[in-house]
Amino acid sequence: MTLNAKHLHQQAIKSLNLGHVQQAHQYLVQLIQTTAESSPEHADGYFLMAMINVQVGQIKKAVKLIEKALSLRHNIEYSIHLAKCYALDGQLTVAKQLALAVDVGDLTSALNADTLGVTLSHIGLHEDAQRCYQKALELNNSNPQFFYNYGVCCKFLGLFNEAEAAFEQAITLKPTYHQAHFALSDLMKVNAQNNHVSRLNTVFNQVEHPDAKLHLGHALAKEYQDLGLYDLAFKALEQGKSSKLQQTRFDDASSQQLFDLIQHLSEASKQNTELGATTNEPIFVLGMPRSGTTLVERILSSHSDVTSAGELQDFGIVTKRLSQTSTPQVLDEQTLKAAYSCNFKQLGQDYLDATRVVTGHSQHFVDKLPFNFFYVDLIRKALPNAKIICLLRNPLDTCIGNYRQLFTINNPYYRYSLDLMDTAKFYARFYKLMQHWQALHGEHFKLLEYEQLVAEPEAQISSLLGYCQLPWQSQCVDFHLNDAPVSTASKVQVREPLNAKSIGRWKNFEPYLNEVNAYFDEHGVPY
Repeated sequence: MTLNAKHLHQQAIKSLNLGHVQQAHQYLVQLIQTTAESSPEHADGYFLMAMINVQVGQIKKAVKLIEKALSLRHNIEYSIHLAKCYALDGQLTVAKQLALAVDVGDLTSALNADTLGVTLSHIGLHEDAQRCYQKALELNNSNPQFFYNYGVCCKFLGLFNEAEAAFEQAITLKPTYHQAHFALSDLMKVNAQNNHVSRLNTVFNQVEHPDAKLHLGHALAKEYQDLGLYDLAFKALEQGKSSKLQQTRFDDASSQQLFDLIQHLSEASKQNTELGATTNEPIFVLGMPRSGTTLVERILSSHSDVTSAGELQDFGIVTKRLSQTSTPQVLDEQTLKAAYSCNFKQLGQDYLDATRVVTGHSQHFVDKLPFNFFYVDLIRKALPNAKIICLLRNPLDTCIGNYRQLFTINNPYYRYSLDLMDTAKFYARFYKLMQHWQALHGEHFKLLEYEQLVAEPEAQISSLLGYCQLPWQSQCVDFHLNDAPVSTASKVQVREPLNAKSIGRWKNFEPYLNEVNAYFDEHGVPY
C-alpha cells in the first residue's frame, strides 16, 4: 500500500469521526481508486463508504457497499454492520440470519458487540441482544452508551434493578446524558426521599440542544407528577418541548387533508369486491398511542394460540412498495391514491411474507402498531379475514397521555404531541375516522373502550376472545404474569394486574384543558 493511500485511509476515518461527510467521501473515492483489490484497505474503503451512506439514510446503497467489501475480505465488523443495515431496511429474515451467525464469544471489539446488540434489539431478539451488551461491557466499561443500551434492553426484559444501575452508571460517566436521565425517570416511581429533581434541573440548565431539553423536560415532568406537583409537571413539559416546537412544527393542514382523503378513498372504493389473502393469522390492535393497545396485545398474546409480533411497520412499508410512488414519506396522499390500484391479494401476501421472521408459525399473531388505524380499509381489502381491534379511551386522558409521552424523536407521525392543542386536533380527526370505520366495516372492526375493559375485565376479555374466534383461556386475565419482552411505553404498567390507576389522570391537569374542552365541544367529540 502506498504512503498516499495510507494517508487517505487515515484522513477518511478522521473526517468521518468529525462528521465531515463530504470530505470523507472524497478521501474514500481516491482510496478505492489508488489501492489494489487484494489490499485490506481497499475493502475498508467500500465499508467506510457504506457508513457514510448509513449516516445520510441511504440504507440500500450501504448494503451493496458492505456486500462489496465482504466479497473482497471476510471481516466480522462488516458482517455485523450488514446485519444492522438489513434490519434498518426492514429485511428482518436476512438480518436475523446474519446476526445469529455471529458467535458473541468470538467478539474482541466492544463496539462490534454493542452494534450487534442494537441489531438484535431492532429485530426483537432482546435476550440475544442482552448477551451482546454484556459482552460489550466486559470489553469496555467506560463507554456511557454501552451502559445505556444495556439498560434499555434490561427494561424491555423486565429487569428493572439492572436497568436502573446501568442508567446511573451511564450518567456517572456522562452527567449530561439526557437519554439516560429520561430512561431512569421513566423506569421508576420516585418519592420525596428518593428522586432526581435537583439533578435534572441542574442538567436542564446546562444543555442547549432541543432534543436534550425535550428529554430532560419529560424526565422532570414525570418526577414532578410522581410527587403530586402537577403544575410544575405541566410547566416542565412546556419548557422541555419549547425549543423542539420552534425547530419542527406539526403540519395541521396536511394532517386534515390526509384524514379527509382516507375517508374519501374508502367511500369511493366500497364497491370493489376483489379478494385479498384469505389467512386469518393476523390480529391488528390499533388506536391512539397511550390508549391501551399494549394491554390488549398482552391479553391476547397470553393465549396459547397467539404470538406477539410487536409494533410492525410492515403493512405501511409493503403498501408503499406496491404503490410504486417516489415520494419520501411512507404515508402520503400520492401513495394512498396509488394503493387502491394495487393487487390486494399480493398486498396481503407480501405483508405476511415480510412479517414471517417475527410471527413464526403460530395460529395467530398480534400486530399492534397504533397508527395502522390509517390503513383499516386497505387491511380489510388485503386481509379480509384478519381481526381488527381499535382501542378508544377517554379523549382527555388520551390527549394528556400523548402530551406527556416522549415519542420517537424526529418521527413526523408523533409531531402533534409537542403541543397540547395539536394533540387535541389530531385526536378529533382520529375519533371521527374510527366512527367512519365502524359504520363502513361493521362487525369486522371492533371498537373496545379501555375504561370498560378495566371495569369488567373477564366479560370484556371473553368478548374479545370471542371476536377473535379464540377459545377461553384464563391466563388471558392474568396477562401480567406473561414474561415476554415489552418494548413500548407501557413496559412497566403491563407487568401489573389490571387496575384503574391511570383512569381520570387528566383531572390532575384540568386547569390547562379549557381550550381542549372547547375544541372537543365544537367538533362533537364526547369527553
